Amino acid sequence: MQLIFFKKSIFVFLALLPAAANAQNSSDTTAVKEILREEVFSWNKGDAVTYSQRFAENGTFTNVLGMFFTGHQAFLDRHVEIFKGKFHKTTLSQNIVSLQFVRPDVAIVETLTWITGFSKAGPPPGTHLDAKGRLFTRLLQVMVKDKDGWKITVYHNVDVKPGTTVPDVKAGL
Repeated sequence: MQLIFFKKSIFVFLALLPAAANAQNSSDTTAVKEILREEVFSWNKGDAVTYSQRFAENGTFTNVLGMFFTGHQAFLDRHVEIFKGKFHKTTLSQNIVSLQFVRPDVAIVETLTWITGFSKAGPPPGTHLDAKGRLFTRLLQVMVKDKDGWKITVYHNVDVKPGTTVPDVKAGL
């Protein structure tokens, strides 16, 4: 009798386990997507402080020009600079291409981004606008969850080269 009860208990536990995992992933998915929405909102306001607030103290990032930086302050400083320069008053949109949790506390997020609204000076050297005036990039971010929530630890942004097929995009996050 105890063996039957034990087997039924194990079965119920195992049956509920995926639901508990999905609930965890659902709230974490929501949190990660909120960071992406925050990125779009703060970029479009030219707000480097808010854009950078989820970037980890020891995070690394590569920008569309291939420049590599380390640390929260460098990320913030670079965005203060670009929001005053070539990206002043531009508009960012992004769509999620892939969102994977490789562990409960590590998410890998790839987005297709596009930026519009460049001045007559155009986008940064070496990048190209499409026929509609959009600069497309693929942004890969690795996010890690700690006691303070989700932080961006890797931010790797590359521009999509001319001739590369890009899906027809209508709206972002």
